[in-house]
Formats: sequence, structure tokens, C-alpha cells
Amino acid sequence: MPKRGGEKNNHRKPLKTRPTPGSAPGPLRAPANTVPTKPKELHRLLSGIGTPEASPFKPDPFQLEALAALELEDVLVTAPTGSGKTWIAREEIRRLLSSGRRAWYTSPLKALTNSKYVEFSDEFGPESVGILTGDRKENPDAPLIVGTTEIYRNQVFDAMRNGQQIRTDLVILDEAHYLGDEERGHVWEESIILTPPRIRLLLLSATIGNADEFAGWISEVRGVRCGVVSRPGSRPVPLRAAFLQPDGEISPLLDEYGALHPSIDRLIQRERQERQLRRERANRPPWRGRRR
Repeated sequence: MPKRGGEKNNHRKPLKTRPTPGSAPGPLRAPANTVPTKPKELHRLLSGIGTPEASPFKPDPFQLEALAALELEDVLVTAPTGSGKTWIAREEIRRLLSSGRRAWYTSPLKALTNSKYVEFSDEFGPESVGILTGDRKENPDAPLIVGTTEIYRNQVFDAMRNGQQIRTDLVILDEAHYLGDEERGHVWEESIILTPPRIRLLLLSATIGNADEFAGWISEVRGVRCGVVSRPGSRPVPLRAAFLQPDGEISPLLDEYGALHPSIDRLIQRERQERQLRRERANRPPWRGRRR
């Protein structure tokens, strides 16, 4: 409706106000250029997640094969993540502790070391498990020591300098593929070479592609045969990739065709446009747009 002559326009824009304390917040809204996740996509992403029904445990053939091989030789186990490599280590540790012998469990990460320390303490009792890292030293005389690979390597060096034998009957090198790490690989190399042949080695990895070549090198430098036990196939627990949107909504990382989910693609495009706009504003000459 056109304004009448001399009449002021009293239709003003409402003021933006903040919600008062205790008031119910408004619904979250996705950015205008994002695609909401469909319920069917969320169902496909989240279906089957949860605690499985309890059932009797039955070892896989590769686990039993590895335990039998450890009676005779060093063993390199290659199997996908989640397939039960730690079970092999735990059962061999159980056998050793029950006969009054000792074991060392090494890992490359302090977080993983702490996790295994808790796991083994629950399994074998806290009095039987110690931990040695750069930050922690607890129960160092326990028959089972959990620690970083660097700490184990240092203990080997100390024993050699003092003309002593390192006190263990088994060394488990978790994440053994770190041997190929450019910066830290020498720690695994030194640990393997300097560990006395009387000590059995159990090496665990999910990502070693040249397992036979790796085992052949171990056999050569240690003078003890190293067997390879592998679990064929993909990981038993498949991975599902999801993306948390800025508005709190979750979406699959990929759509049903294997391409990037449209909502994520649009979010990336928007970020690129905003970044380009900021760059253009930063590079704009200071006199541009000024009145003379």
C-alpha cells in the first residue's frame, strides 16, 4: 500500500534481543546453503551400533596358530585392526605368568601404554603389572611390564653396559610397523637387534605389507627363525565415517554413491567463498572506495 502524503512510515524493523535467562532457546537452524541429512541416511549410518549380544568366545584359527608358533620361534602377526591381535599377547602372557616367568609389553604411544596398563591390571591383578613411560614409573619389579618402546630399548642398553641380562622371557612389540618410521624407526630396529636370542619376540601390526621380508630380516639379525601368521580379509569391525556440522547435525562423510556428502561439499564451497572474500578485502588498496 503506497504511503499517504506527509505520513511517516512507522513500520520499523524489530530490534534483535538476546533470550532472557531461563527462556527456551529457539530451534537450531542449518545454514541456508547446507543440505539437511535425511533420516534414511542417518539410519544407515547408525544402524547396528551398540553392544552386541553376549556369546561364548571362540578363538580364530590364526590366533591359535600364533600361540602354537610362539612355543618354537619368534612370531610376526599381521591382522586387521579389531581382529584380536592383543588376545594372542594376553594369552601368552597368562601362560608365562602362571609358570613364574616374565614379559614386557611395548607400544609407541603413551596413551596406548596407559590403556594396556589398565587392561592388564584388571586381567592379571595390579600387583603383577608395572608401567614405565617418560611420565610414570609404577611397580617396576612386576613380572609384567607395560611401557613405551623407547623405555624398553633403554633398559636393553643399560643391561648391556652393566653386563647384565634384561629380566624378561617375552617382548611384545605392538605397532611393529613403526620400524619404518623415519624419525623413530631406529628404536624398533635397535630393540629387535639387541634383544638376546633367548627372549621370544611377538610382533603385532595391522599395516605391514611386506611381512615375509620383515620376518626374514628379523631372523637374519637375531639368529632365531621368525614365523609369519596372518589373518586374511578385511577388518571384522567396519569403520563408518561421519561429519559433525557446525550447527550440531551429524551426517555421513560420503553419500550412497561414494562421493562427498552434499552438505559437506556446500560447507566447503561456502568456506572457500568467504576465504576469497576476506583475501580480496585484505588486498584492496586503502584509497579505493573513498570520496575525493
